Amino acid sequence: MNSKTKKTNQSKIILQAAFKCISTRGYANVSMREIADEAGVVLSQIHYYYKNKEGLFVEVIKLMMNDYLVEIEDHLKNGITPKEKISGLIIYFQEVLRGKPKLFRVLYDLSSMALWSETFSKLLSNLFSDVADLIDKYALNNITLKSNLSKYSSIAISRMIFGAMFGTAIQVILDPDEEKLPSALTSIELIFD
Repeated sequence: MNSKTKKTNQSKIILQAAFKCISTRGYANVSMREIADEAGVVLSQIHYYYKNKEGLFVEVIKLMMNDYLVEIEDHLKNGITPKEKISGLIIYFQEVLRGKPKLFRVLYDLSSMALWSETFSKLLSNLFSDVADLIDKYALNNITLKSNLSKYSSIAISRMIFGAMFGTAIQVILDPDEEKLPSALTSIELIFD
């Protein structure tokens, strides 16, 4: 294995360990040393690659966002009608809530930090904008909305759809025993009836 491949592998291992630690205990409750221990590296390696905890978290978020956006786009491409496309997105959210709730935990942790950090605020703002753009592109662009929605732009409706889904998802994370919450996501389809 050449040194560039080894560095890339170490970097990925550190990112995966950081995601695991942060998604389990939250950004504020995890130290760089704990991440180093989880990754099986010395603390100086994390500082070499990422400089500090914020730099590491920024890279974790960027990696997570890229994966998240690809998965969302894949689900929005399915279906023919706008309602079918949004149904695909709803199914994706429900699957993530059941199978990978840690993804949402990290997003909500980021949301909290974005209120106080310009770096995190830009990351989250870009993510929200990118998701709304995907919804607009695949599900709402060039369709005729119901008359009561026609006065709003498709991007405004896209942001509302994502906001409702994101807000419902935090309710599911906070109360996983409430069985009706994941199905509440499907009420978003009312826009298309």
